[in-house]
Amino acid sequence: MVKDQLITEDFAIYNSDCMLVLPTLGDSSIDLSVYSPPFAGLYNYSSSENDFSNCENKEQFLVQYEFLIAEIARVTKSGRITAVHCTDIINQNGSNWDFPHEIIMLHEKYGFQYKNKITIWKEPLKVRMRTMVRSLMHKLIVEDSTECFTAMPDYVLIFKKKGINEVPVTHTFGLTHYSGCRPFLPEHEETYGDYETFRKKWHGFKGDPKENKFSHLTWQRYASSVWDDIRIDEVLQYKESKEEDDEKHVHPLQLDVIDRIVELYSNPNEVVLTPFMGVGSEVYSPVSMGRKAIGIELKDSYFKQAIRNLSDVKKRFEVDTQQKLF
Repeated sequence: MVKDQLITEDFAIYNSDCMLVLPTLGDSSIDLSVYSPPFAGLYNYSSSENDFSNCENKEQFLVQYEFLIAEIARVTKSGRITAVHCTDIINQNGSNWDFPHEIIMLHEKYGFQYKNKITIWKEPLKVRMRTMVRSLMHKLIVEDSTECFTAMPDYVLIFKKKGINEVPVTHTFGLTHYSGCRPFLPEHEETYGDYETFRKKWHGFKGDPKENKFSHLTWQRYASSVWDDIRIDEVLQYKESKEEDDEKHVHPLQLDVIDRIVELYSNPNEVVLTPFMGVGSEVYSPVSMGRKAIGIELKDSYFKQAIRNLSDVKKRFEVDTQQKLF
């Protein structure tokens, strides 16, 4: 049952269980999907029995998640990408569950090739302040450092559906937009000058992409297996969507991460899907970058917040002069 929906020329968002909406989408109708699955055992997003995060154990969660992956495989076009944002899960006894490994195994079962893992670095003190995880406490260095462990990174797993991609994703003049906090390394600034001057020089570049220095340097950052330049607080508004039955509230996926995936793996006007829309990040990003989007969200308060966040999506790069889309 769809409790609510909003359909425009740029996006269609649904307040419903993703497993009710996905079967209504056509075979091979999606160009790219990007999402964060509920982190089994880590967060509870609502008290709904349809909520993936309310499973009794990891095994039950994986059974449900497999149904979703089968649907993602069905709707994804051959040769196209699905990107899954995830992390390792800390068990109750303090050990780690390799959740990314489970995700990889299930995708390979349903016709996806596992292409690569991107590690998203997170500043340890901020992780400690946000999660209050005990293993990051400095006092344990004094008391017993065998209880100390590094801050857990996030990962983006990239999968490509088997088959021929009939419509290549092209960048005629190279990459023209950079998403992140440190565009270029210091040695590049010594060669090319400060970033803003450099960006303006290449704004609207229409020549040979081999000559596009902005694109070359941007790709060097994006091609790194560790993204250490993601702005942790570059997220959509979400605090007003918290409800009493939330056990915890996860930080929405950073727009820098989504922007990079959208630009790398989709063409303008193509369709981007997210089955766990949350407050709208994975719809907001592609629509602001000239794509179409489909988003599904079970939780009423998140859906309402997504509508608010999407109300000015077309103005994103008009007001953000620092990150203006070329």
